[in-house]
Amino acid sequence: MGKIYVIGIGPGSERDLTIGARDILGKVDVVVGYKYYFQFVSHYLRPDAECVDTGMRQETARAREAFRFADEGKEVAVISSGDAGIYGMAPLIYEMAEELNSTIEIEVLPGISAFQTAASILGAPIGHDFCIISLSDLMTPWAKIERRIIAAAEADFITAIYNPKSVKRYWQIERLRELFLKEREANTPVGIVRQAGREDQEVTYTTLAEFDAEQIDMFTMVIIGNSQTFTTRNRMITPRGYYREKADKDTKLGQQIMIESFRTIESQLKNPDIPLDHKWALLHAIHTTADFEMEQIFYSDPDAVKRLHEACVSGKIKTIITDVTMVTSGIRKGALQRLGIEAKCYLSDPRTKEMSDRLGITRTQAGIRLAVAEHPDALFAFGNAPTALLELASLIRKGEAKPMGIIAAPVGFVHVCESKHAVKPFRNIPKLIIDGRKGGSNLAATLCNAILTFDDAEALRPGRDV
Repeated sequence: MGKIYVIGIGPGSERDLTIGARDILGKVDVVVGYKYYFQFVSHYLRPDAECVDTGMRQETARAREAFRFADEGKEVAVISSGDAGIYGMAPLIYEMAEELNSTIEIEVLPGISAFQTAASILGAPIGHDFCIISLSDLMTPWAKIERRIIAAAEADFITAIYNPKSVKRYWQIERLRELFLKEREANTPVGIVRQAGREDQEVTYTTLAEFDAEQIDMFTMVIIGNSQTFTTRNRMITPRGYYREKADKDTKLGQQIMIESFRTIESQLKNPDIPLDHKWALLHAIHTTADFEMEQIFYSDPDAVKRLHEACVSGKIKTIITDVTMVTSGIRKGALQRLGIEAKCYLSDPRTKEMSDRLGITRTQAGIRLAVAEHPDALFAFGNAPTALLELASLIRKGEAKPMGIIAAPVGFVHVCESKHAVKPFRNIPKLIIDGRKGGSNLAATLCNAILTFDDAEALRPGRDV
């Protein structure tokens, strides 16, 4: 009884053909394959070896020929470009063996795939988790391919594209680019390699926004980087994380967890192309709440976080006033000490209860009146009481309060939205606002922490004072 070898011959370069593949090709009786591939292996074959070459899309016919020769007792090599198990002949051979109930021995010899060769030419773009997607819809419905594209884009996979374009199939690569741009930044690196490993090889480095589909054909491999991929010195590189690990070595466990959380959140933002100071506060808000709706409801004035941070560093902000003690408790003590800032809440001050009882107002309102009398130029942070925020707005209108900034995140159902609307018109006061009914002490505190640590934003290293 004969035997069938299914051999991946690599993308076309002689050096990409494995020693094992060469040995088998030099001893088999019959070689079966697409006629274009014989030019890469013919000089390895026995002079008397029988060559059975067929045209494109005749894979099933080639497989049947292989079994016919093997049934005659011959050793047969079925050749595939790249790796025979990746969009190659290996699955078909095994499927046909089941169909025919054949006992012919089958052995698969792996080959270097086109995406591996293309990746090595580009540099090191597949240094982390990656996936491979074929855009050929001959055997797979386009709707299923599109779902896979979306999943790859959302999951931040490095993505290698097989069969990106043909004469009849021209729009699919543009649709892929459109879907990726919904999830990835426009400057995401893209590497394009045509005829990888062959004499007429062409290499192009571009981005998602700028790559030209006109230069792409069936002999082209496209590799799209992930959120960490970068290009340098005509090389496309996706870091594995070794240098990051070195940088994180001296950080405490709590900070390490925050750093990883922030990186995860950033990778899942629907619109990551936003100013750094807004993004820094937004990441804090999402990290605290696990609520990505913050992308829609978190508002900040232009450069508000940056301006307030500079005021903290320069000593212009000496006090942070909060509406409730839970906000005060959530502001990092290490950051306050480092910057020489006091966080203060008047809710438990005996004068607050006396004023509240005497005037028939809420204790938080009374607390804000006392705070403004003693610290009119403080940074004010609200995470609970809309009445307190409305009180501050009234005092600003009267000219009694001149806050350095406002964090407006009260939560609830009564007068909550109105209180936030009331402070938004103060154009000269930097503001951070959680629009709508959502908010909370934890949100107000974390937005304070974002302001205090804005100098860590560019390196995306939160949690210094944890």
